Amino acid sequence: MAKVLYVEDNEDNVFMLTSRLRKNGLDVVVAPDGEAGVAAALAERPDVIIMDLNLPVLDGWEATRRIKRTEQGRDIPVIGLSAHAMVGDREKALAAGCNDYDVKPVNFAGLLEKIRRLLPNPAPSVP
Repeated sequence: MAKVLYVEDNEDNVFMLTSRLRKNGLDVVVAPDGEAGVAAALAERPDVIIMDLNLPVLDGWEATRRIKRTEQGRDIPVIGLSAHAMVGDREKALAAGCNDYDVKPVNFAGLLEKIRRLLPNPAPSVP
């Protein structure tokens, strides 16, 4: 089972997205802020990280940079996620080391497809 680390501080978003990811056969680990996300990424070694970019303690851009600078984390794909998408945010997320970018509210089918595409052994698409 593929493991996803979801770094998100909004409990409603965590509940909604983790429930749906688990229903689709993914193991989900949650971190409530960027600093905890960095620690969880290095300890848990997830297959994919969904990184909210607007986080307390350490924002998602810096958390992603820190993960990608480590030997353990540099190859873990990261999907940057933002509720306040501004012009240039996608580019900023990719420059920080994110492999892909998405916006809230989440289009779940599209996000799931991005996750599956980034997995080391991609699973087939959901019909």
